[in-house]
Amino acid sequence: MGVSVVTGANRGIGLELARQLNARGAIVVAVCRNSSPALDALGVRVECGIDVTEPAAWSKLAERLAHDDIDLLVQNAGLLVADSLEDVDPDAVRAQFELNAIAPLFLTRALASRLHPGSKVALITSRMGSIADNSSGRYYGYRMSKAALNAAGVCLAHDLKPRGI
Repeated sequence: MGVSVVTGANRGIGLELARQLNARGAIVVAVCRNSSPALDALGVRVECGIDVTEPAAWSKLAERLAHDDIDLLVQNAGLLVADSLEDVDPDAVRAQFELNAIAPLFLTRALASRLHPGSKVALITSRMGSIADNSSGRYYGYRMSKAALNAAGVCLAHDLKPRGI
């Protein structure tokens, strides 16, 4: 197993993915704004100071990974803000779109030159992004941003397929 890049790797799902990949022999590059004691304890390569919502961070990470051939890119960084129709906040919706939908697309584009035939791109999404499976409402920004991420995933699959990715 080669290089696996995991965003949002300092806690939660990202931390566990980094742990599991490391245990399976991958060379893990854990990407986050700030590390955590749990992440530091894994003994993997940590690229912190990366806010994936910032365009400058996309090129910064691409530079840091310039000599790495990426086998697996896991776009995990995410934000969930609980809201209802009565209290949905436009700034919170924008923040969720920035992190949950826009950042994964542009970070994938920034790292595309490091991907090779056989590489995989994983977008961590949610059933909450399903239009067909929404039986409870609420969580407007999260649901909308994850639905957008699902659409981006389909587009990326088509666009990267000719390269064997």
